[in-house]
Amino acid sequence: MKIAKTAKTGSSKKGASVLTLMLVLFILTASLCSSGCTDSPGEGEGGAGESKSSPSPEAEGEKTLTMGVMWAVQSIDPLVCEETNELVTEYLVKCNNDFSLKPYLATSWEAIDSSTWEFELRKDVLFSNGDPFTAEDVKFSLEWDIEHNNKLAQLTKIESIDALDKHTLQIRTTDPNPVLPETLHYSKAAIFSPKSIDENREMGVPIGTGPFKIESYDDRDYTLVFVKNENWWGGEPGLDRVIFRTMEDPNTRAMAIESGEIDYTLDVPYNEVDRLDALPGITVERFDTANEYILEMNAKQEALSDKKVRQALSYGINREEMVENVLFEVGRPATGIFLPEMHWVNRDLEPYPYNPEKAKELLSEAGWTDSDGDGIREKAGESLTLSLLTYPNRPGLPPIGEAMAAQYRELGIGVRYEVMEWGGISDRLKEGDWDLLLSTMGVSNVADPSYVFNDMYMTGGDGNRGGYSNPELDGMITEANGIADPELRYSKFDEVQAYVHEEQPIIPVCYYGCAAARKDSIKGLVFDTTVHGYFLNPEMYIESQS
Repeated sequence: MKIAKTAKTGSSKKGASVLTLMLVLFILTASLCSSGCTDSPGEGEGGAGESKSSPSPEAEGEKTLTMGVMWAVQSIDPLVCEETNELVTEYLVKCNNDFSLKPYLATSWEAIDSSTWEFELRKDVLFSNGDPFTAEDVKFSLEWDIEHNNKLAQLTKIESIDALDKHTLQIRTTDPNPVLPETLHYSKAAIFSPKSIDENREMGVPIGTGPFKIESYDDRDYTLVFVKNENWWGGEPGLDRVIFRTMEDPNTRAMAIESGEIDYTLDVPYNEVDRLDALPGITVERFDTANEYILEMNAKQEALSDKKVRQALSYGINREEMVENVLFEVGRPATGIFLPEMHWVNRDLEPYPYNPEKAKELLSEAGWTDSDGDGIREKAGESLTLSLLTYPNRPGLPPIGEAMAAQYRELGIGVRYEVMEWGGISDRLKEGDWDLLLSTMGVSNVADPSYVFNDMYMTGGDGNRGGYSNPELDGMITEANGIADPELRYSKFDEVQAYVHEEQPIIPVCYYGCAAARKDSIKGLVFDTTVHGYFLNPEMYIESQS
């Protein structure tokens, strides 16, 4: 077996060679990356490695599923790459479909006082190398995760971790954190064996407790191969092997499922869904997810600092038409920043309807009028012309952007619409050379509303790319963060939701739907609406063909 060297975010590993990893694997006899709040398609990027490996030949009768994945698998470090989460590594807690918590590697948890929590761990768990899973392993993993991921450190506020016995863990926080268990649902809180760390104190090949383990990784074409973990505590996985092949273009994924090159993929072009679904041997299913199409705004742009302009932009979007004619019903019109299925959503919010006359009225009230009759509004000699950026990996983004640009032009707004790879967008964001960014946001990374508000709306938040700053809102978020009683906490966050709904610093466009295309022989798919993991579940299997 060959496994190419892995890379940390933005840099390649310097100390770990392929030979070192092979030696580690030989000694351990083991065969052995999730998402931030908004899309960060370049996360985990590194240069192509020098070595190459290929999937092992499939044994006779072995059940292998080949999946076309949307983002290049540029690392196997679970703190970088979403693909290994839940397949290889797991978490202490998991979410139900209403985003309430349920036990996972932890069977229960209890707040001892405002800053102390105790977690009882499963006793029937082995790592994929056969080693027993203990509280000391969780302590090691979480301390490593916090050291290597600043956002996790900020979310959890963990001060110390102690193993009280083999299956009891005590965690103390620097400040009261009433949602510590919810933060441990964050994808960077991955649990792995300490033997995953090599002699250079870097992540090697992750050894987890999940249903699969890594067999090989090709860092030239970003192919990742998993084999089932015979020691998985959840039973026997339905697949023997899973192969991830990087296919960043939606059209490529559609052609690959049609030709039989792959067995399963996500997000084929939405205008192809019905045609592909009608083909013999292929099924395409539509699922709701805890992702959302959003319009981010550069708050340093003078026009966009005006609430009336932001509201006009929201009234100027025909969400129903987009869902019907652009997304082909793969998605839903969005009201607020959270999904209606979430138990903490403010159900009193009214959607921004498509109302171009109201949008024009607000723009005029803000001082933007077309005084020279050229079709573009201006103010103090400056025209209201905005750049609108998006990227091609998600099939809904380019057509939504095109429709949005056309709708805004009808309001008298000039639009420079550009579709570019994420690297180019990232450079534009760093330089401040942008106005509007059409992207997607995951709203269930942590099972509590605080995550989205702290990340996306708070002054200086990691995900606040537009630089929006509102001291009144900051105070409301901070107050809500500290409330332990769930009913009072969610009531306060209802107020926060209503406030940002009025302000529209980020415009919700549509709730993200996913088109999952698979061969009819692929059975047992249980779609995870929380967007944790990679939409693969261990119950999936391949039906024998007669």
